[in-house]
Formats: sequence, C-alpha cells, structure tokens
Amino acid sequence: MSYLSRNLCIGLITGALMLSTGGLAPATAQEIPNDFSAIVRQKLPAVVAITTRQIIQDQTTLNDFLNPFDGGGRIQPQVREALGSGFVISPEGYIVTNNHVVADATEIHVVFSDKETAPARLVGRDPATDIAVLKVEPRPNMTATAWGDSDAMQTGAWTIAIGSPFGLGGTVTVGVLSARSRDIQAGPYDDFLQTDASINRGNSGGPLFNARGEVIGVNTAIVSPSGGSIGIGFAVPSRTARTVVDQLISTGRIERGFIGVRLQEITPSIAEALGMPGAKGALVASVEAGSPAQKAGIQAGDVITRFNDKDIQGVHDLTLAAASQKPGSKVTV
Repeated sequence: MSYLSRNLCIGLITGALMLSTGGLAPATAQEIPNDFSAIVRQKLPAVVAITTRQIIQDQTTLNDFLNPFDGGGRIQPQVREALGSGFVISPEGYIVTNNHVVADATEIHVVFSDKETAPARLVGRDPATDIAVLKVEPRPNMTATAWGDSDAMQTGAWTIAIGSPFGLGGTVTVGVLSARSRDIQAGPYDDFLQTDASINRGNSGGPLFNARGEVIGVNTAIVSPSGGSIGIGFAVPSRTARTVVDQLISTGRIERGFIGVRLQEITPSIAEALGMPGAKGALVASVEAGSPAQKAGIQAGDVITRFNDKDIQGVHDLTLAAASQKPGSKVTV
C-alpha cells in the first residue's frame, strides 16, 4: 500500500452526470423577509403539475379473466396515470422534473398555474440522478425560474417547496435545510439536500427554493412509513441538477468522468492492517487496463485520500468527485 500524488486525465462515461455551479452568496439575516408571499407570487407561475399516461401491454388483471377480450378479440392494454411536479427553467419552454415522474410515459402533459394545459415532449433523462427535462411550446411572457447555489446553503437556512402533492397544484410549504450530502442508497451519485419542508406524493420534480426564490434543489424523495410527510424530504442539489439539465438540453445525453478503478471501503481493521491513522479514504482494489488511473501509475493497494484538494472520506466521496469532472480534464490525487 502506498500514499501517492498523481496527475490524472479523466476518462468518459456516457449515459449519466455532472458539475457546474453559480457564484451566489448565501442570504444574510437582513435579506430574509417576514413572510414568503412575495416570492411565492413571483415563482408560482413557473411551477407546473405534470400528468403522464403509460400504456401497459400484456398485463394480466382480474378483469382480464372476467372479460379478457375487447370486440376485436384482443387483450386490452392497461392505462396507468401518474402525477408529479416540475418547473420552467427557461422562457424557451424547458421544464425540469424527476426521471421517475416521466420514465416510460407515452403521454406527458403539463398544467400551468393558470390551469392551462400543454403537451410536453421528453428532451432527455438521467436515471442515475433522477433528473429529466421536458419541452413545451413557449407561452407569451413565460415565467422561468433561476438556479441558486446549493453549495452556499447552510444547515438551518429557509427552504420553500412548491408543487402538486396528491394533485393539489400550487401547494406551498416552508421549512429549513435539515442536512446536506445525504446518501439514501438511491443511486451511485446520491448527494441529497434534506429538508423538513413538507413534501408528499406528487411533489416529485418540483423546485426547492431558498429565501431569495432561487432553485437550490429538485424535490425527489421522502422517508415515510405511512406514505405522507413526516418532515424528512430529499432534493437533488442544484449543483448536480443544473449540470445534468444543461447537458440534456444541449446534447440529450450525459457524460461523466471516470478514472478506471474498482474501490473498497476502508474499515477500522483494514486501516489498522495498513498502518493508517484512521479509516478514511478509498482503497484501490483493482485498476482497469488502459484507464486514466493506470496511465497515472495508480496501483491496486493504493489508498486515495484526496482528489483535487478535496478530502476523500470513503468510496462514495471519490465516486462523486470523479464523476463531477469533465472527460479529458486533469486532476490530482
């Protein structure tokens, strides 16, 4: 085992994320309003409800046994409808939502705050981060949201969620940022914001605003034994969502960096065996032939503790850090 410093040329993974961030400063106490009604009035027209229909073929149900054929002697397809939320990110008609809201949908419609409905087409989606982008025909004076800086958000800062829980469009809830960088085992790039602003079924894909009305997250998941909000909700941070959205709009697909190693977590017993002062970092279990890691001289048994001056606590940290780099960029480990 060795500790090392190497320069890496990041490789390419096609089909999934990553990074870019705005330069906004966190809101100060003087900027926080007595209430959020002005922000809600301004941002509500940019938030939409999303309805989808999915045609499911060859699904056997009780009705199939009781009345299995239509007039033509064919098994009737089943129609599944779902609800979600989204938000307009540009006046050109691009709308952000969750991948799980629109995945496999055969029809997608959005409902604006004035109750007008429009058909939408899928521009692209990224299952790894649960982000998708839709496109509708631009409307006159279309209201769009703006990205905020999720990295500038401090734990305890105000958060505002707007969406369509249980189909109740334009529902506003307020809370605080409860925690950052949550890994809820939903995917390889989990890095969620946690909020206690009430989020329920139907809020998926809706915006999470800061106290200045900027989108700092995309509401995605909740922890709930009952199916309703218990004050534990999760949002994809704008740092991640913004980069995914930009790539989907420009190319329709996602490119992520990779270094070409298989990693193992360092347990206290492994750290002791390796003579390390603590159980942090990522242990290189193997190196892919011809990968950026091999070209940089990284070997099995090495421990990576820093990546571009960022401390690496474990495998998840390194996975996120590598994926956030543009293919071909150079990094130091």
